[in-house]
Amino acid sequence: MNFPAHLLLPLASSLGYVLAVLLVKRSAAFGVGLWRTTFVANVAMGLCFSPLWWLGGHPQPMQDLWQPLLAGALFFGGQVATFLALEGDVSVATPVLGLKILMVALLSALLLHDPVPLKWWLAALLSTTAIVLLNTGGRGMVHRRLGATITWAALAAGAYALTDVLVQKWAPTWGVGRFLPLMFGSMGVYSFALIPRFHAPLRSVPPAAWPWLLPGAVLLAVQAAGMSYTLGVYGDATAVNIVYASRGLWSVIAVWLVGHWFGNEEQSLPSHLLRNRLGGAVLMLAAIGLVVFG
Repeated sequence: MNFPAHLLLPLASSLGYVLAVLLVKRSAAFGVGLWRTTFVANVAMGLCFSPLWWLGGHPQPMQDLWQPLLAGALFFGGQVATFLALEGDVSVATPVLGLKILMVALLSALLLHDPVPLKWWLAALLSTTAIVLLNTGGRGMVHRRLGATITWAALAAGAYALTDVLVQKWAPTWGVGRFLPLMFGSMGVYSFALIPRFHAPLRSVPPAAWPWLLPGAVLLAVQAAGMSYTLGVYGDATAVNIVYASRGLWSVIAVWLVGHWFGNEEQSLPSHLLRNRLGGAVLMLAAIGLVVFG
């Protein structure tokens, strides 16, 4: 089976995402807070996407400007939901975000007129089983915001899925050098609405937090650029997302093996619970693999 070269970008993005999340989670130990973290990450994305303007594009009428602005608003909503999910357990939130691939399949059928074969519904069943495994804890174990973590992660998956399909639908008309900078630039502007929710000014972020927060934010931007560029140039949203969803597996492995490097308390969870989560992540990958390669 040939592995298309353009899928190497979402593969790299999946690994970058997991490292970025661990860095951002580590910065949270210094009291940065959800909304300041989201603001920094989103502004970093707006800045990191701006150089793509040099790639050029195709002139579009002003009345179509709503397209990148809407895509930016959806991604912004997904980003907020993601950080709310990550206030819980990384090894639960990240695999649940893998549901995005099934949502991409459904939205592709609705908006891009791609058919939905039976195997995708079987994949949905596998995904449900995966979430049950992710939701299984040890006797007497208290989980941190487990229901909220799954809910926010699922909402984020939906917002990101719709964004991906719309990028595939609209970006070729604009050109990635126009659509993506406008989309992520608008998201950076939207993020200023979060400032009233800061529990303290941005300048009061402890200096010790920045070596974790800033690289994490930039890495989130870089991995998003890899995904968005692939979708805008090559399309193929379903295949792109099957590869990218491997982040669910990488996140569980990373928390298990190196979580202590980042002060991640999930690394000390009981081994049987982590095995359940690993099994859930593997089932999620199997479901996504069935969608693309079944």
